[in-house]
Amino acid sequence: MDSAARALVGTVVGAGVACVGIPAVVAALGFTAGGIAAGSVAAKMMSASAIANGGGVAAGSIVAVLQSLGAAGLSAATKFAMAAGAAALGAIIR
Repeated sequence: MDSAARALVGTVVGAGVACVGIPAVVAALGFTAGGIAAGSVAAKMMSASAIANGGGVAAGSIVAVLQSLGAAGLSAATKFAMAAGAAALGAIIR
């Protein structure tokens, strides 16, 4: 396989991992569309964050961002940006 083909395969695999793998890992941690799953890593993170912040989870914190991702998934704009970045990287490597 020549370098252009390897770059294309790497781009496709990287974009697939980003679009499918990241949401899957976030869900596996317990950040789901229905909220944070009881007894999960996400629940422990939320508890620690709430204790550290005096009873609430701070907006913009890692827990808040991961819960948003778990609830809504990646937006179309984010998927497009990742695909464009992967394509640009593939063009540079080629």
